[in-house]
Amino acid sequence: MTQLIWGCLDTPVGLVSVGCSATGVARVSYGPPPPAAPGGAPVPADAAGTVLAAALAELDGYFAGQAKAFGVPVDLPAAAGARRTVLSALHGSVGYGQTVTYGALAARAGLDGQAGGTAMPPARVVGQIMASNPIALIVPCHRVVAGDGLGGYSGGTGTDVKRWLLVFEGAIPPTLDWDPAGVRPRHQPAGA
Repeated sequence: MTQLIWGCLDTPVGLVSVGCSATGVARVSYGPPPPAAPGGAPVPADAAGTVLAAALAELDGYFAGQAKAFGVPVDLPAAAGARRTVLSALHGSVGYGQTVTYGALAARAGLDGQAGGTAMPPARVVGQIMASNPIALIVPCHRVVAGDGLGGYSGGTGTDVKRWLLVFEGAIPPTLDWDPAGVRPRHQPAGA
């Protein structure tokens, strides 16, 4: 396993950490980067640093409302089978301001009734894959919604972040309490 070089960006939805290899972005997560993992092959600082700088710049542009697509390469070496197929279909077919249902994404990815070798419905398989998406925001799992509503979200503060991102992108209309400055933790009063 290759170690990643990490960087962080303060965003309207909280701190976002980005982990890159020389190949591409391998991790985007909410909160601080994980502690350094022991072992693994060292990352060439020049190649991974270039990818990291590009990823942070693109994410900054996204949150500034100036970028609607990510051009930085993604590195999905650990994803295989249905997981890789679904994440690739999402990354390649659901753009800024668009949404897709779990079932429709399953169909785009070619999952059938026995998705992933299980008897689980394909939409549920997609939901599990979205919950473990290693490259949030860039592989836009927040754009995958339930057929009857928003659906879940395991990033940041959960569905508050998903709703904020979808309103920000114009995929759903804002509610009266939507704050363009970002998502505040529920326990924090306005103006704090």
